[in-house]
Amino acid sequence: MSAKQKIFPVFVPHYGCPHQCVFCDQKSISGQFEPITPVSVQSKIEEMHAGIRGDEQIQLAFYGGSFTAIPETLQNALLEVTVPYIEDGTFSSIRVSTRPDAIDAKCLEKLKHYHVETIELGAQSMDDEVLFLSGRGHSAADVRNAASLIRAFGFELIIQMMTGLPGDTISRTRETAREIASLHPDGVRIYPTVILRDTPLYEKWKAGVYHEHSVEEAIEFCSAIVPVFQQEGIRIIRIGLNPSDDLSSGEAAGGAYHPALGELVMNRIRYNEMAELLKSVPRGNEVTICVPEALLSQYTGQHRINVRKLEDSFMLKSLRIRPAKDDAVTVYTGAFQKD
Repeated sequence: MSAKQKIFPVFVPHYGCPHQCVFCDQKSISGQFEPITPVSVQSKIEEMHAGIRGDEQIQLAFYGGSFTAIPETLQNALLEVTVPYIEDGTFSSIRVSTRPDAIDAKCLEKLKHYHVETIELGAQSMDDEVLFLSGRGHSAADVRNAASLIRAFGFELIIQMMTGLPGDTISRTRETAREIASLHPDGVRIYPTVILRDTPLYEKWKAGVYHEHSVEEAIEFCSAIVPVFQQEGIRIIRIGLNPSDDLSSGEAAGGAYHPALGELVMNRIRYNEMAELLKSVPRGNEVTICVPEALLSQYTGQHRINVRKLEDSFMLKSLRIRPAKDDAVTVYTGAFQKD
């Protein structure tokens, strides 16, 4: 997808899902409570027409639910609505999200016909026990098979994964990340588990059967797997659920919900990077670390938390983080004289 391309989302909450995943309440996540229809889709499209600039490329995205598991007549009807808007250039292409066990050659041929360019595949985990305990109803083999087919048909492939599901551990999360990276997706979304009210997971949590995946634990898990994708050049589109009024006002009863979770994860990754560099620095020193200017806030951390923690952990007299002239990360000890 072009860097300048925008996404126009249409939510199809829980449509097509043959199973009740323990964590899922698509209505709370999407903020949409009315069922989707071809008429409602066309109405949404017409509403957004006035705000379109002529130089924008816009991809219409059917999010939520499992699009290719929706009854075929409704799938076709929804896709037919988009045809005139593809032909007149309102939309450059279509994006759908779906399940691994709802992908086959026939459905991919149809999606190609309707100018679908991107498929988001909800893998969630590559551990069969985690998938079973989460009520996913598919296996890791289904993910591998679906990803292979999607790539073979030439679609852009985005894979979604979760951390902190029932039965998950940091080692299982790392292995899931490695397996997903081996499938060569164009991008990934990482969603640490949030406990939503009125879901099976909420009941398990209240009964003490499920251990909450806290924000701190999610930061630890995600900071361990982000480098896996970065090393393979795989784009990380998002970490954590999109903030919403419903989630912030109580629908998220527990778990790893934070409106700036991705930022916190990157802060931790930079902290770990600097901590490794400081291992050889004698205690009591004045230290300056020069970092790429575009990443200065990540290295400093929210409210300068990385600076304070590193000063304490390594017993430094002082720590300053300054922008570098290049992309190198360099440690200077003693008084630092800026050119």
